[in-house]
Amino acid sequence: MSPAARPIAPADRRFLTGLIGAPIAHSASPAMHERAAEALGAHCHYQLIEVAGADRQELRLLLDGVRRLGFAGVNVTFPYKEAVVSLLDELSPGARAIGAVNTVVVRDGRLIGYNTDTTGFARAITDLVRDPAQSRVAVIGAGGVGKAIAFALAETGVSEIRIFDTDRAKTTQLVGQIESRGSAKIAGSVEEAMRGATGVVNGSPVGMLPNRGTPVPDALLHKNIWVADAVYTPLWTPLLNAAKAKGAAVMTGRELAIYQAADAFELFTGLKPSAVEMGNAFDAVMAKRYANVNAA
Repeated sequence: MSPAARPIAPADRRFLTGLIGAPIAHSASPAMHERAAEALGAHCHYQLIEVAGADRQELRLLLDGVRRLGFAGVNVTFPYKEAVVSLLDELSPGARAIGAVNTVVVRDGRLIGYNTDTTGFARAITDLVRDPAQSRVAVIGAGGVGKAIAFALAETGVSEIRIFDTDRAKTTQLVGQIESRGSAKIAGSVEEAMRGATGVVNGSPVGMLPNRGTPVPDALLHKNIWVADAVYTPLWTPLLNAAKAKGAAVMTGRELAIYQAADAFELFTGLKPSAVEMGNAFDAVMAKRYANVNAA
């Protein structure tokens, strides 16, 4: 990914970044971004901005604050990835095509939207999609993350993407958006999406704590399918645990979290971070979290 920010002078290596969304207290992003900066000899403060139920005007005020208060940029997560699109000054081609933004860069007083969920997932999925031309992938969820995942799969060249969401209108819209990039079709049910699939990705919030549900019934899982989950709280969701028990290849939300963060960091700062350092920071957050859970 090409850096979006201006070149950084040696004395100008302090960055204020953050995350807008709700709930976000569980986010590993502060640790990842701050560790990445430290490893580069820079300093980053990553501020969690948790605001639930914000309407358009409240989001506009938040983004205006980001513009005015010296932020290099902010990430945006559930439930605002689509809501912020029309409030920005400019969109990258990828974000415009997807209609969802997870990274907002401040450049010369302008707010520019990107989607590093797409670039991050494309990097993360490499080991699972070994033969794109023979891959038929079910995507559960057509919201902000589901959109990014579907676009990443299309760019990877998978032969068919089956998309299911309980909101049929969202599914229809997403399939229409992808048609010029790859083969996508509407699935009327999870069962239909999974029929003959070689892989499945959960792009919905189902399974994210405190929810303990699964977007795919256990009976549809088997050893000849790979399963990925964008959720990383918990790291091992009910879906992934069930898939692993069936002998399926699985991918937790760790890789997507790390790679999307690395791409966002580069956009914010113009500096290329170490994905290894960001991964170490992510792992430390997870280890501490689950140690506390086990202790309780």
